[in-house]
Amino acid sequence: MKNLTKQLLYKGDNVARANVVWNIAGSFVYAFASMVLSFLVIRMAGEEKGGIFSFGYSTLGQQLFLVAYFGIRPFQITDGKGEYSFKEYREHRNITCMFALVAGALFLTARTIAFRKGIGDYTAGKCMILLLLVIYKVIDGYADVYESEFQRQGCLYLTGKSNFFRTIFSVAVFTVTLGAFNHLLFACLMAVAAQAMGVFLFNLDVIHALDGVDWTFTKGKVTKLFKNTGFLFISVFLDFYIFSCAKYAIDARMFSAARYAIDARMNNAASGYFNLIFMPTSVIYMVANFVIRPYLTTLTNLWTEEKIAEFKKTLVRIAAVILGLTVLAVAGTLVLGKWALSIMELLMGGEKGTLTVYFGAFAGIVLGGGFYALANLMYYALVIMRKQRTVFFVYAAAAVAAFFLSGGLVGAFGINGAALCYLLLMAGETAGFGFC
Repeated sequence: MKNLTKQLLYKGDNVARANVVWNIAGSFVYAFASMVLSFLVIRMAGEEKGGIFSFGYSTLGQQLFLVAYFGIRPFQITDGKGEYSFKEYREHRNITCMFALVAGALFLTARTIAFRKGIGDYTAGKCMILLLLVIYKVIDGYADVYESEFQRQGCLYLTGKSNFFRTIFSVAVFTVTLGAFNHLLFACLMAVAAQAMGVFLFNLDVIHALDGVDWTFTKGKVTKLFKNTGFLFISVFLDFYIFSCAKYAIDARMFSAARYAIDARMNNAASGYFNLIFMPTSVIYMVANFVIRPYLTTLTNLWTEEKIAEFKKTLVRIAAVILGLTVLAVAGTLVLGKWALSIMELLMGGEKGTLTVYFGAFAGIVLGGGFYALANLMYYALVIMRKQRTVFFVYAAAAVAAFFLSGGLVGAFGINGAALCYLLLMAGETAGFGFC
């Protein structure tokens, strides 16, 4: 273990370059895995199971990841004055991870009871798959407290390495198991085991090799940390609900269809299709993070040192880069979008036109992804400024809009309505943060 830890660490002039390279590598692999896994499961296990996996991995599991994560990462990595020790952050994370697991179990228990009463399609097998994906994501949320501390200590490259190696290991185990046994539940179980092993190898031991980590613990500080970050948690939780409300609306439509025999197209496969055309948002968000994350410490220092003009100029420069990338992404989608969708149809073995019929929705989602990246830049800026309440009010307003828009648009226009809902909400969120 000591030899592995030594190989993961850099010193001196190598750190700055390693921070950039490994942040890119880790972010790319993490985002790429979330895109490719849904596609692979559809290809290997069929559209129905692929849809279940897509919902569990990228929607329900991710929502409960955020309960574990608690929106605290930007707060922790910008805690340059050491207001809280790492041990206090970790104790806080232990509690939030338990909350997430309990919430996931309660949600799935309720769905199982409903199924027994003839409502919905949450069979025992589906619930077990979803529960394992929740556990997988909660472990990911636990790893984040270590990765945030790596970045706070100026070792962003360790965060990147953790993301890179943990993701490759767990995805490889999952894919090989699914290919060998063609059993999605067993593959998910093995992925959970691999994820836990990855955290042990690349987080738990490595943190002890960093000299600047504060291991002190003061009674009452965890309670104070909950109070200081409560608005951040609610904001991030609402943010993901806003981001994913269209997916939830599709799942709810499926839930209703099973009872009332309406809109047979809104099945588990529809959830998988929407996740496939939703994939560009992960790419855009990933690329935006390449630009944003290395500047977070710089922005924090500028704000702390009250260099307000320089702080604003840096934000404007980053926003200009994101806008430029968004324009390129939308232009590329308009030119190559149908071709890309047809290739995806071919690779997943689906019927011709299964995805290309959603070309307009695909382009709208790409544009919405650009708005989402801009909104996240503004979110980080407001967190650095410790304007948690402002962040909360923007997300609260957007969440109310999402609640009323998503069901109606998906009910009226299906997957196309889900894409329109996403675009409208991301544009509104960006406008809200821009005004603030």
